Amino acid sequence: MSEATSAPAAGTAGSSDRHISGVSIRLDGVTKRYPGQDRPAVDDVTLEIAAGETVMFVGPSGCGKTTLLKMLNRLIEPSSGRIHLGEEDVTDQDADQLRRRIGYVIQAGGLFPHMTVATNIGMVPRMLKWEKQRIAERVDELLDLVGLDPAVYRDRYPRELSGGQQQRVGVARALAADPPVLLMDEPFGAVDPITRQRLQDELIRIQEELGKTIVFVTHDFDEAVKLGDKIVVFDVGARVVQYDTPERILAEPAEEYVADFVGAGATLKQLTLTRVGDVDLMQVTTATAGADSAQVVAAAQAAGDGFVVVLDRRGRPISWPTVAELARTTTVPDTVDERLPVVGLRSTLNDALDTMLAASQGGVVVTGRRDGLAGVMAVETVMAAIQRTRTEVAG
Repeated sequence: MSEATSAPAAGTAGSSDRHISGVSIRLDGVTKRYPGQDRPAVDDVTLEIAAGETVMFVGPSGCGKTTLLKMLNRLIEPSSGRIHLGEEDVTDQDADQLRRRIGYVIQAGGLFPHMTVATNIGMVPRMLKWEKQRIAERVDELLDLVGLDPAVYRDRYPRELSGGQQQRVGVARALAADPPVLLMDEPFGAVDPITRQRLQDELIRIQEELGKTIVFVTHDFDEAVKLGDKIVVFDVGARVVQYDTPERILAEPAEEYVADFVGAGATLKQLTLTRVGDVDLMQVTTATAGADSAQVVAAAQAAGDGFVVVLDRRGRPISWPTVAELARTTTVPDTVDERLPVVGLRSTLNDALDTMLAASQGGVVVTGRRDGLAGVMAVETVMAAIQRTRTEVAG
């Protein structure tokens, strides 16, 4: 049986200057029993999640965390207990109507293959009988929000998208009707590590902008540390073993079970708490595609820069040629470097280092709001920051 559990006040989620469009979630004694099983899959869980927080559900396979998530939107009906969104008891409401008010994202996006991207995203608004023009505007707005050019992607089919692009569309579809709550069931588990890191960064950016209440199931504790305002560590029967901030769980595990679940290297996992935006970034010479190369080269040389970051018409970095490479051109090329190492301000130092190593580069381009350039980070900066963090943890 799980005792009543309420996490401490949120960090970023609770700041007064942050926009919050989510609502609180309260579970009172929620239980799920399946016929023929000796123990409940979920046993008397009482839990409170504050509006605008991202709460990560972690625990071993079969502990009930996914079952509990699916009871929030009644894909699985609770055997007993009550579920509240804000001040509203939704336990007995029409399940279909409830699901239209809650965003839901699963692995690989869960897109309908015979529908275009725009049709997939607009599905719930159509069910809610929005006007066509409003739906079209919302589709373009959301594609832009998740970093996909509407003119390029709205008429494509899922088979024409990469795994990461499908997942972005899945997030856009979940947000289409502006739901206060977003449920995510291991959404990034089927993509490669670099794409996974970028999707995590994208989710952090979107959450900072929208302030939804997000409940996210993951088997990856590092992902939970990176994304969560709070983490719930479950044992069998969805027993809440610890519900706290990532910092507290790493520093003060409530039970030996939590320490074992976090695993070896808990001290090093503290490095995941340090963000790229927490360290000083280098500002470098920039240029827009099509600009006069000679002028750009002169500006870079005057600034002492050995390379230039090229931006597209929306201010997003697309390449970083050396000054020598740029000097051999007449105008700044508009070529997109597919291997350009990019991280976001909310990426972790571990993310930055992994990205550098994967690209065999000595630095990364850092992007901020709407993927605009925020600066550049060199590997020396990452290593110095990691060493400082290591020293602080050891002390």
